[in-house]
Amino acid sequence: MDVRTADLQRLPLFRGIDDGQLQTLLGVFHKESVPAGKTLFEAGDVATHLRILLSGTVKLVEDGAAPMLLRPMTLIGELGSLTATPRNATATTESSCEFLAVEGARLVAFFDAAPELALAFHKNLLAAVAEKFRRDKQRTDQMRANLIKTQKAMKELRDFVFASPETAISAKISAILDEHIQRNRRAGYRVSPTGAYPARLRFADGEAVDVLELSNGFVKVATTDFADPANVAAALILPDAEILVSGSVERKEGAASVLKLDAIIEEYLPLLEGYVTQLQLLDYVV
Repeated sequence: MDVRTADLQRLPLFRGIDDGQLQTLLGVFHKESVPAGKTLFEAGDVATHLRILLSGTVKLVEDGAAPMLLRPMTLIGELGSLTATPRNATATTESSCEFLAVEGARLVAFFDAAPELALAFHKNLLAAVAEKFRRDKQRTDQMRANLIKTQKAMKELRDFVFASPETAISAKISAILDEHIQRNRRAGYRVSPTGAYPARLRFADGEAVDVLELSNGFVKVATTDFADPANVAAALILPDAEILVSGSVERKEGAASVLKLDAIIEEYLPLLEGYVTQLQLLDYVV
């Protein structure tokens, strides 16, 4: 099917780009016909292509969310194709479809040779990313509010169980509620140290490993080698402080391990909370 520049200009990514520039840009795309029932990509796949859906429908399935149907004209993978980031959903053709498609690497090379067009395109892309960030923040705020309500409800239920006559199941119910209440506290929310603001874990033998994620209750480190996984003691080295920590290996994730920390010594807790808070602020700023 023929593609009119006017159709493309209705897409936010091509807004403000004139007909001549769009015709030039279309020259790097190729037509792609895909039969019904074909998986375009799966969640976790590294994004390689940007596609424009010209005809047909595509089902998008994200873990834990209701399926979404994409119809013409829709962009698929505009950000991931340029950054080679993993897909967070699986896309399958619901019917036979036609696309305009281009490899991310080819698109980047094209923009290197066409800086004015690249500027217009990337301004639109930045606006699209900002809108996605706004929607994600809105969803995150809603999730946080729901989590707070759930946390309060679980505490009320636990207190009710404590105040009621003991039964065969009350102890089990209380233990389960306590576990979930603990996991939902701030200790469960981890941040990732940056190159400019790193953290390391140094063991008694002097070996130090990178900290990949950190919270008030957990730390993920780049090693699976522990003399005693049930009793780990080390110094947490932060940019401005060293904190003595202990804990146990809760699980392994590939070449990394997640340690569940024991209660932090009271005098060290403000230092750790300050570091975690600064990394959280960096996430928003960046």
